[in-house]
Amino acid sequence: QVQLVESGGGLVQAGGSLRLSCAASGSIFSINAIGWYRQAPGKQRELVALISRGGNTNYADSVKGRFTISRDNTRNTVYLQMNSLEPEDTAVYYCNAVASRYSGGFQSYWGQGTQVTVSS
Repeated sequence: QVQLVESGGGLVQAGGSLRLSCAASGSIFSINAIGWYRQAPGKQRELVALISRGGNTNYADSVKGRFTISRDNTRNTVYLQMNSLEPEDTAVYYCNAVASRYSGGFQSYWGQGTQVTVSS
């Protein structure tokens, strides 16, 4: 089992910055990748950024050059630094971990989400 707790959301003006944190606990060793997703009202949940066990990162085209995903292994925490925020970034942001099952296959875990609101 993996538990994820997000923090760092809030209200910010366009052009501002926020840093989200995702603290993982439980079977940390089984995690293959952690990603940040977001879901705006009336829209599907979408991948924002992903970091693999090996440190490889991927970003949605809409956030490239503005958002940075990173991790602190000593704190079991993944961060999403969001700069030059736009009203279109307004959404609930979720942390997701994909972990290997002892019996084979993979298990997906989600955090509770944190609201990010960008005012124009």
